[in-house]
Amino acid sequence: MADFSGQLSLCAEARADGTTVLAAQSFRAPYHISKPYWDAGTGVLLVQVVNPTAGILRGDRLESEIAVGAGAALLVTTPSASRIFQMAGGAAESRQTFRVASGGWLEVAPEPLVPHRGARFHQRTAVEVEPGGALFFVDQLQPGRVAHGEVWLWDRLCLELDVRRGGELVLRERLDQSGEELRALAELAGSGPAACFANAVLLADGGEGSWRAEIGALHRDGLWVGVSALRRGGWSIRLVSPDSIRLRQALSDLRRILSAHFPPMACSLRKL
Repeated sequence: MADFSGQLSLCAEARADGTTVLAAQSFRAPYHISKPYWDAGTGVLLVQVVNPTAGILRGDRLESEIAVGAGAALLVTTPSASRIFQMAGGAAESRQTFRVASGGWLEVAPEPLVPHRGARFHQRTAVEVEPGGALFFVDQLQPGRVAHGEVWLWDRLCLELDVRRGGELVLRERLDQSGEELRALAELAGSGPAACFANAVLLADGGEGSWRAEIGALHRDGLWVGVSALRRGGWSIRLVSPDSIRLRQALSDLRRILSAHFPPMACSLRKL
C-alpha cells in the first residue's frame, strides 16, 4: 500500500449576517470532510473530518491547518477514533496548526488516538491565538485495543504541543514514551490496565468564576482531573480515567460545565 501524504486546510470566516462559513477549504486523502452544519442555536459551524481509510499506516505524513477569522465560530471533530497500526520499520507523522484571530472561536475535539501493537507515531500541534480570540482543544489517548487484550504495546508515541497567545509561548509539552513507560504512569495513578488520558487547553478571556471548582469536583471515584492556569488567560486541563467510557462521560461533563461560561461549547459534537 502506498504511503499517504495527506493535507487538510480549512479557513472559517464570518458573513455580514454573523453566520460562519468555510471561506476556503482543501483536502487530500486520507482526509475528507463532511458537509458543514450551521447550528443557529449556538452560532457555531460544525465540521467533521473523516479518514475513509482503515487508519494511520507506516510512512503516512499528515498535515492540517485550521484558521478562524474575526467573528467566526468553528467546531471541528471526527466521527471515530484514529487507529495507528503496527509498523514493521518506519513511522507515521502528523503536523497540525490551529490559528484563531481576535474575536474568533475554535473548538477542536477529535475522537481518541488508539495506537496498536508495534506502532510508531509522532504528532506535532501548534496553536496560535490572537488576543481576544478563544480556543478549546482536547487530545485523547487510549492504551490500545482493550477488547483484544492489546494494551500499552506500541513502540513509540511522541505528542508535542506548543501554544502561543498574542505571539507569546504560554505552554510547551512533549510526551515521548513507549507503551510500557506510559503504563507505569497509569499504574502510579492507580487507574488500572485500561487507563485513558485526555489533555485539554482552554484559551479565553474572562475569569475562572465557579467553573474551576465544578471541574475539580469531577475528580473522584477513580477519575483524576487537574486544572492549571496559564499566562494571558489560559488553562491546561488533564484527565486520567480508568476506561474509555468514563473518559467520554468526563469530557461530556467538562464541556457542559464550560458551556455555561463559553456559549459556543453548547454545540453538540454529534449534531450531524
